[in-house]
Amino acid sequence: MTDILPTTPPAETRPVQVEPEAARSEPRFGVGERRSRFDALGRVRGTIRYTGDEPVAPGTLFVGIHRSTMPHARIVAVHTEAALDIEGVREVVTGRDLYKVLGDRIYTGPAFADQPCLAVDKTRFVGEAVAAVLATDLATARSAAREISVEYEELPPVYNIDDALRGDSFVHEELRPSSVFADLAHLHGVRGTNVNYEYRQISGDAAAEHTRAATTVSVTTWAPPTHHVPIELPSTTAWVDSGRLEMLSTTQTPSYVRQTVSDLLDLPLSRVRIMTRPLGGSFGSKMYDRLEPLAAALAWTTGRRIRIDVTREEAFLLTTRHGAEVIGSMSADADGNLVAVTSDVRYDTGAFADVGPRITAKSGLVAPGPYRIASVDVRSRCIYTNKVSAGPFRGFGVPQVTWSHETLIDELARKLGEDPYLYRRRHLLREGDVATVGTTMHSADFLTCIDEVTRAIGWDEPTPPGDGRWLHGKGVAVGMKAVLTPTIANATLNLNQDGSATLLISTVDMGQGSDTIMSQIAGEVLCLDSRRIHVVRADTDATPYDTITAGSRSTYHTGNAVRLVAEAMRTKLLGFAAEQWGVPATEVVLDAGGVAHRKSDRRVTLPELVRAKFGARGATVTTSENFTSSWVPYDHDTGLSEKVTEHWFAGAAAVRIAVDTYTGRIRTQHLAIAGDVGKAINPTLVEQQLTGAAVMGIGHTLFDELLFDHGRITNATFMDYQLPSLKDLPEKITPIIVESAHRDGPFGAKGVGETTILPIAPAYAGAVRDACGARITTLPLTPERVLHHLATSADARKAKQ
Repeated sequence: MTDILPTTPPAETRPVQVEPEAARSEPRFGVGERRSRFDALGRVRGTIRYTGDEPVAPGTLFVGIHRSTMPHARIVAVHTEAALDIEGVREVVTGRDLYKVLGDRIYTGPAFADQPCLAVDKTRFVGEAVAAVLATDLATARSAAREISVEYEELPPVYNIDDALRGDSFVHEELRPSSVFADLAHLHGVRGTNVNYEYRQISGDAAAEHTRAATTVSVTTWAPPTHHVPIELPSTTAWVDSGRLEMLSTTQTPSYVRQTVSDLLDLPLSRVRIMTRPLGGSFGSKMYDRLEPLAAALAWTTGRRIRIDVTREEAFLLTTRHGAEVIGSMSADADGNLVAVTSDVRYDTGAFADVGPRITAKSGLVAPGPYRIASVDVRSRCIYTNKVSAGPFRGFGVPQVTWSHETLIDELARKLGEDPYLYRRRHLLREGDVATVGTTMHSADFLTCIDEVTRAIGWDEPTPPGDGRWLHGKGVAVGMKAVLTPTIANATLNLNQDGSATLLISTVDMGQGSDTIMSQIAGEVLCLDSRRIHVVRADTDATPYDTITAGSRSTYHTGNAVRLVAEAMRTKLLGFAAEQWGVPATEVVLDAGGVAHRKSDRRVTLPELVRAKFGARGATVTTSENFTSSWVPYDHDTGLSEKVTEHWFAGAAAVRIAVDTYTGRIRTQHLAIAGDVGKAINPTLVEQQLTGAAVMGIGHTLFDELLFDHGRITNATFMDYQLPSLKDLPEKITPIIVESAHRDGPFGAKGVGETTILPIAPAYAGAVRDACGARITTLPLTPERVLHHLATSADARKAKQ
């Protein structure tokens, strides 16, 4: 049984804690308290109603999708006759049919308008949607979709990054930036390239420093594409009601989807409604343009109520994590000081850019790592290929570059004969240091994170000797990520006359517990029991705009909006009391009992206060607030910015493993992970997020990998796609909360959901290197790959002898 041991650093190593506003006589489950998720029992017992659980309305037509069998081909003809002859089939729609109605609006996408909801003139990957069958039941729809046949004219495929950079064939004829990211507008009309975006970061003269350096290591790392594998499969229902397009969908970006559908159908925003339910996991797979554009287009053009449910195999075709190759070098002077880093980062974004350009930049800016380095040269590119589109994934591309920079510094430390932990510690960024991207560091306590994880696993204790079969090793790594900036969050709060409250936000709870912590933030400000605050599900007809639920931005951004709206409510309530008593508002205070006058014994409960104000039971008081983060765009030539992000994620992992030299299997004896969360709004949820991200990282390290053969995924089923099971978890997991309060965070808090996925793979690879001398630079660390490197290392030792 895995032993999960939550802990916090010793008091003498922890930053000052943010204290609650007032002492409590009894728990109110506010900030800093271990409140259970409000929906925990429902999720465990299966009583929560997810999107796919919604009853099917009479007249609903189900959609079966015919998908391309060619990675790159022109569509000559789509034959739908056989499908239309099947009983129960009402319509068959092709991309050309939709294009006749929608024109170029059929092409959507957050970065580039390159993604048609059905292929129009050509297909760009095996599995792209070509035609949609509308039938009275799902089985008939899927069966009819198989009867469609397509005539193709094959085009030269672009299977991988090397093919793409050679430029013998192009996935897209020209670049067509969307209106979402204004900074991409200058790329409009660019032709003859598969590189849709490039980020450069240049500081100092890295080439010269490499030449002068005493020691240099160079490594090429590969992190393969992987799938998100949320438990809940995507599902979307769309219909037209009185001239409005309404939709219920498994999306974590309802505000974005509303804008996309508005543009697609050329409708005012007021005529588009997007609703959600709690999500059964996502990790980025339910963002931006997935099923929603197709469902909206079919519902609008046919006038039918449309439902799209995908199979697990189809879910693999909707989006992936970016495969990434990083060619890196790191140099040190004669004293071991880091003097230069270069990184050539190449992201395989597949057939559509999706949000790849943002991932390319946001990960490229941290490619040198969280270290003090004077000279850097980073080139990060987003590259089209004829494969399934890649998009946002937990970590937003940063695990791939962390895999590179932590491999480099680990190998450099070993080449210098230094301890990999102490060598990192010597060079880590501190409070007030300037990162290589040009931004001053704040609330990113790398030192405490790395100190605590190494202490937890007993880094200084001797490593057990090998017994002829099992070899033992330890490894450590650090991760650094910038939160998505700038973004917008809004919140509306209704205080009910009975002293309960209703909070309206568009953050989507997909298992991370956001509804719970948002009620804790509001409750802390208003001195209310957070269990009396209900959070409304995202519904664009009711809940206000929010950029996205992604990138671990919600605690900071939406949390700040919630703090502000609760503070505005507090001010309004104090004003009510001051008005009723005829005293200055500065003499009135809000506490757990209601509102009190500081200079007398006058006191009133919230229900009494609101009823006195409005003269009626059931009345509500409403406030609304906005929080928008700011940044300084990076310089186009150097990639530098004095404020590239609103806050940093800082995390570390240390691990002790045993390697079976007979089978190549890696057994995890103890994994410790730490994340600087600013302030733990709910320590229990924070520990769960730290642990969950780490376990997902273990999957990417040891198992997860999408395999392709001529552009076709060959392991898109649970029979073939390997995931960690309970038996693959570490024998002991220790999540550690580090709190370095952020000056602008709600009660000092920051996000946490991605922090510990970043350093897992390099920590494990460092442990394998420590155990058996094999430096593996390709993920995952499968038994076959471990055995291969063990054999290679053994052959190398024999050759030296």
